[in-house]
Amino acid sequence: MSRFFHAFAIALLGTTPPAISQEAGAGRIAQISQHMGEMSMQMAMPSEGGTADQAVRETLRFEPWQMLDDLFRDDIVFLMRHGPTDWSKRDVIGVAPTDCANQRIMTPEGQDRMREMGILLAGNGIVPGRIMVSEWCRNQQTLQALLDGMAMIEPGLSEAVAIEIAPNANLLLSLRGAPTVTGLREAISSWQGGGDGPLLIISHFTNIAELTEFNVYEGEALVLDPDRGNRVLGYLRLRSAAPDVGHFDASVAP
Repeated sequence: MSRFFHAFAIALLGTTPPAISQEAGAGRIAQISQHMGEMSMQMAMPSEGGTADQAVRETLRFEPWQMLDDLFRDDIVFLMRHGPTDWSKRDVIGVAPTDCANQRIMTPEGQDRMREMGILLAGNGIVPGRIMVSEWCRNQQTLQALLDGMAMIEPGLSEAVAIEIAPNANLLLSLRGAPTVTGLREAISSWQGGGDGPLLIISHFTNIAELTEFNVYEGEALVLDPDRGNRVLGYLRLRSAAPDVGHFDASVAP
């Protein structure tokens, strides 16, 4: 059971949630349509330079609403694509996963969004027990931004959660990427939970599409249930998530 489930339950009932700390308030979950739910935070964040406060701008949307209880299970898997990147620069052919100078990386705004996603996840009671992440720079940046945000709610989280650099999550079919999704599929299928939180895997568009036949936005996570043949239960993504020019027709509204 999530460490913040009590705060979530109070928020869901519509009563005033207790403060997690002097700096942060508990999250809040609400149904915003027949099929969609939304997570928000009451926390104020220090702006650049630390001279003023800036409220959390983002909200975290999930669908379907009926998936709500599943989000707080330890035995589910969040299969996530890295956060928003700069598409004006493409990966150099044959680039090494750790060669950040020659591959597409996250934008500063994208890192800010992933930091707020970490705040929203932890503040609403979703804290991973284990994280597997691709070696690619944009994925490592996503991980760090998420951890930075989560640590604002739960200090010391990066030391407490098990983090694995996973070549099986590397960009599929690139010259130095994962040759198949077999290893990734096995990692998902074998996840049974450990009581500390779900498994979070930070991978790539191509890998996720090959595994699930779903096309996901940057920063979007699919919720998978290993007990039901890795079935996709739904998605979780920021309100600002949108199609990118690399994999979608960005002129079409999401």
